[in-house]
Amino acid sequence: MNLFEGHGNREAKIRYLDGDFQILSPGSYVVCALTGKHVPLDELRYWSVARQEPYVDVASALEADRRAGALPTQR
Repeated sequence: MNLFEGHGNREAKIRYLDGDFQILSPGSYVVCALTGKHVPLDELRYWSVARQEPYVDVASALEADRRAGALPTQR
């Protein structure tokens, strides 16, 4: 059985680690912390370990870092 089979269309609970993540509760997707879009687990590439948040793409991840004060704002 594939890692993503049999878990239907429900949100997974994830622990985000450096360069990897651990599935705490099975599901087929997570919800982007910035946009609210569903991110299929097999497409999940961006997250914050410190904030334990997933992001749909690099732009969302960078914007979340800016809002958290981790990056300077653009001028």
